[in-house]
Parts: sequence; structure tokens; C-alpha cells
Amino acid sequence: FGVTRPRRQVLGSMFAGVVEAVGAATEGFSIGDAVCGSTGTRMGAHAELVTTSTARLVPIPAGVGFDDAAGVLFGGSTALHFVRDKGAVRPGMSVLVVGASGAVGTNAVQLARHLGARVTGVTSTANVALVEELGAERVVDYTSEPLAAIAERFDLVLDTVGALSVDTGRRLLAPGGKLALVVATLGETLRARGDVIAGSAAERAADFALLLDLVARGELRVVHDCAVGLGAIAAAPARVDTGRKVGNVLVHPQA
Repeated sequence: FGVTRPRRQVLGSMFAGVVEAVGAATEGFSIGDAVCGSTGTRMGAHAELVTTSTARLVPIPAGVGFDDAAGVLFGGSTALHFVRDKGAVRPGMSVLVVGASGAVGTNAVQLARHLGARVTGVTSTANVALVEELGAERVVDYTSEPLAAIAERFDLVLDTVGALSVDTGRRLLAPGGKLALVVATLGETLRARGDVIAGSAAERAADFALLLDLVARGELRVVHDCAVGLGAIAAAPARVDTGRKVGNVLVHPQA
């Protein structure tokens, strides 16, 4: 295990920080190392010190800051799960990302492009330019063009915000396409099969390392909305609940 002092956090399980202590059998990590990782379902990362297994830790590459390291973990690993693993995106495919300016959506747009797909992003007026910068070939402003009015059909429809039902999502699919519901109800998750994908994403150190490498090479941009101090932690979920955040909301324990 390792005891880590988080410097930046997102959600209650993802963090980036510096190793403060290690267990007697720990290999590969030393006191003072810059690392990031997850505490998994134990949560508890909104704290000055976090204890976690080294299996959930990865080194932070040179040139990647704590904000980007913490910020890429949740949205990046979730997007990777649905785009690469479940959506099997490959060159030439068409991908629709609903909620393209959020933590998952900003990563999904970029990862789908990285895998060679043609990406259409759905967002609000204020974030159209950002989604274009992230690599979307076309951006749908849902305030003026409802999802129901979209004429194109896609190989993968990725709904990161719960805007689609199974029925409305399927209407956007090309033959053989898949609908990925990142924010699904329990019923939708239990019934997901065939062309519908739902469920939680795995948190794998190998995926964290891949995402960090993309960030270090400038091939993945981590988008941040704001940061709050640990003493004002209630402001973080309050900002998320507005439905207007862009990218990640971070917590700085030592603000």
C-alpha cells in the first residue's frame, strides 16, 4: 500500500499527489514520487491523506501537472471504456457524443478522434467552440437543433448526460451501430444488451497510464471547469449539479 498526500482530486475516489509513506512490501514506488490513482468504491479521496493499493497507483509523467493528472482519470477512463472497449471504435466510424463538453464528453470526443473516428458533438451554444477545438467535425447546438432533429445516423452514440432513452438513442444508430448510455438508470443497465451498452467503467492502472501518456504527448487535452479548496468542498457538487460545468471540477486540499 501507499499513503499519498493528494494535491488535486476529482470525485471522491480519484486523486493526484505525492507519496508520503509506503508499506514494507511495496515495490515500484518511493516516498516523494508524484502519483495519481483511485481508491475505488472506498471513495474517501477528499482528504489530506489517502491510503490505497499500489495496484491503483501510476506515476505521473514529467510535464503533467497535478490538475491534469487528477482530472483525466475519471472522465478519461470512462470515455476509454465506452469508446474503445465497448464501442470498439476504429478508423472511419461515425461517433455522436451527447454532452461533449463534460468530463466524460471532452475525453470521448478526443479519444474517438484519436482512434480514427468522425465525431459529432452535442453541447450548448457557449461550448460549441471548445468542442470544435477538441476535434469534432460537426457540433450540434442542442438549444437550436434538438436531438430528435438530427438526420445523420451513427456507428456509436455515446450519451454522457442522460439525455437519451433507449428508444430515442436507437433512432440515431446506423445499421449495426451501438448505443452507449454512460448515465443509465438501474432499469436501463439491467436491460442493456445487444446494441445497448451501459454499466460502470473499470478503473485500471494500465488505462490511467495510457491516458497520462497521451496528455504528456499533447494528444489529449484535460479540460477544467474550476477548483475549490477542501474547506469549501460543498461547492464542488453544487457546481456539478448546475448542469453547466465544463470538463472537471477539482478539489485542492492545500488551496
